[in-house]
Amino acid sequence: MTTVAWDPLDTGLEVIDLFSDAEFVERRLHVHDPAKQIEGLQRLARAFVERPETILQELVDAAVSLCGADSAGISVERPDKTEADYYHWIATAGSYAGFLNTILPRYPSASGICLERGRPQLFRVSQRHFELMGIEGSTVTDGILLPWQVDGRQGAVWIMAHNRRMAFDGEDLRLMQVLADFAAMGVRQQRQQQLLVDKASAAAAAAMADDLAHKINNPLQSLTNVLYLASDGHCGDGARDWGRQALEDLNRLSELVQRLLALPKGHG
Repeated sequence: MTTVAWDPLDTGLEVIDLFSDAEFVERRLHVHDPAKQIEGLQRLARAFVERPETILQELVDAAVSLCGADSAGISVERPDKTEADYYHWIATAGSYAGFLNTILPRYPSASGICLERGRPQLFRVSQRHFELMGIEGSTVTDGILLPWQVDGRQGAVWIMAHNRRMAFDGEDLRLMQVLADFAAMGVRQQRQQQLLVDKASAAAAAAMADDLAHKINNPLQSLTNVLYLASDGHCGDGARDWGRQALEDLNRLSELVQRLLALPKGHG
């Protein structure tokens, strides 16, 4: 049964449990462009290795590219949160790039509902919501919101469309599930690096980043190779086969990230 969080006529928010929405489950909207997938994955790989401080921004940029979203972002609960200043948008891309570092209240919040349910959500935002918040922004006609949690911190990663009623489908959800894991790992890595830098241990920070890069390299490279062959015209009638292979590699990568997140604090 579809669950709506609040009356959208009241707060301008419609938040629906994604797995219970029959319309979304049946969506078959598009085939992803392999070239764009490669570009996004390469940006993430370079960020992990060369610019770990940019991981979260690279991640939302990749979400826009991989899913064809108009906007993407990552929100996190503030350590010193109050009811009025509860969520911090720590990375944004696309049409919502200008909302970077926006601070939002606990209520009304699509991120809050997503975290309470602990599951992916389908959401829409009408002009009414912006009026209540006292800000100007493009309405959200279709969006996916996923929760993440690591080391006592939690937040959400999201993609949005601003003028398409049905913009995302199950393939986008699977990609975003991987990116939500990356968001959690990115938050942990940045926190650990800051702790190391605070202790004047730049060498240790570099070693941690290098170790992490090696751990994710094999499944990432495998996925990139599969997508490269597809984009180079080698898939032909076997598009389903390479798609399945890409999904298997994405799942391997997601499982690896989950294992990394389960490591004790202070390990890469």
